[in-house]
Amino acid sequence: QLVESGGGSVQPGGSLRLSCAASGYTFSSNCMGWFRQAPGKEREGVASIYTGDSSTWYVDSVKGRFTISQDNAKNTVYLQMSSLKPEDTAMYYCAATVAPGSWCYGSLDRRDFGYWGQGTQVTVS
Repeated sequence: QLVESGGGSVQPGGSLRLSCAASGYTFSSNCMGWFRQAPGKEREGVASIYTGDSSTWYVDSVKGRFTISQDNAKNTVYLQMSSLKPEDTAMYYCAATVAPGSWCYGSLDRRDFGYWGQGTQVTVS
C-alpha cells in the first residue's frame, strides 16, 4: 500500500513536499515514481527514482524545480516541489514497480508501475 500526503494549496512561487509511505512493501531495488493528472489531461510521469542506487529522472517541465528522494529507513519517497506554477496544479500520485530490478531505470511511463497510491491534490493559484 502506498499512501501520499503533503498536498495542499500554495501561491505561485511557493513550495510543497509530498510524501509517499509504503506499507507491506519494501523497496530495495525498485523504481518509485510521482505522476500527476490535471482535469481533462492524461496522467504524466513527473519524477522517478531507482531505489537501488538513488538515480533520478524528471520530466523537462519540472527539472530544476522538483526533487525526488528516498528514505529507506522510513520506507518513504518524497517529492520536494519549489517555484511552483499554476500549471503544476494536479492530483499527484505515488507509484512503484512490482518486479524488482533495474529494468525500470529512467522510466516515467505509467505502464511500468503496478502499485499506486490514492493521490494527493496540489493547487497552485
